[in-house]
Amino acid sequence: MLQMRPGCERCDRDLPPDSDQARICSFECTYCAPCADGVLGGRCPNCAGELVRRPIRPAARLAQHPGSTTRVYTPATG
Repeated sequence: MLQMRPGCERCDRDLPPDSDQARICSFECTYCAPCADGVLGGRCPNCAGELVRRPIRPAARLAQHPGSTTRVYTPATG
């Protein structure tokens, strides 16, 4: 199941599970749209994979399957 990480790994911007601003790669590295589409040029700095819009988990499922609370923040990335 997708972790739905709570923040951008580059700038630490909050990205709640219902955010349409979250971008992920196939390894679930997570970035906000401004970082992903801007300075990172749509590529994950960790694996060079494509950064795409993270799906939104339906609100009814969030209670049973909440997003992750573990933040990954590496400002030197990208």
